Amino acid sequence: MQKPKPYTIKELSEDERPREKLIKLGARALSNAELLAILIRTGTENYNAIELARNLLKEANNSLNELARFDLDQYKRISGLGLAKSVSIMAALELGNRRILEDAPDRFSFTDSRDVYQYFRSLFADSKTEQAWYVTLNRANKLISHYQLSSGGQASTVIDVRLILKQALYDNASAIILAHNHPSGNLMPSEQDRDITIKLSKAAHLLDIRLLDHLIITQHGYFSFADHNLMQ
Repeated sequence: MQKPKPYTIKELSEDERPREKLIKLGARALSNAELLAILIRTGTENYNAIELARNLLKEANNSLNELARFDLDQYKRISGLGLAKSVSIMAALELGNRRILEDAPDRFSFTDSRDVYQYFRSLFADSKTEQAWYVTLNRANKLISHYQLSSGGQASTVIDVRLILKQALYDNASAIILAHNHPSGNLMPSEQDRDITIKLSKAAHLLDIRLLDHLIITQHGYFSFADHNLMQ
């Protein structure tokens, strides 16, 4: 029996079409699938844009956070999603991440490890490889800027102490905070993690710069060296 041809977006009433619905009611009135359908724009012979969006969300367990971690190979699993559609969705999700950080210098003042975690988790949210980032702070522990040090493999990354301190001096920073992620989900620090923390803390101290904390971040939580009295 031949499969019936799927309905197209144009066959929906105007109130049900994602683009028209957004214009009339605003973006927040749309479901995740409808918003993705606007990015996808056109369907295929077998699926309209909304159905493609639903198929994509299903592959991501209906989680936008999980979808944001997809690479191009994972998008290719979805029949009907070509390169252009996939890249458009990836770009939109990355804009969402950057929006969180856009006004960060005015909003972020670090008082404890929870503040640090709230800031860094958006940087690490979509990473499948181990990365290292750091922030430079003024005397009031307010953010000056953030920087990515490196991006490694599944189990390691390179942390260059000299590069961190060079940038901190350039920013005229009074303090720095280091963070890296463990894609494996393991929150316990390795000996290498402990060694680099002590090395950076001692080197920074010679330049009258404080290393306030070093965080290990996973999808489910964080480990703070400062909270566990492991800074020296």
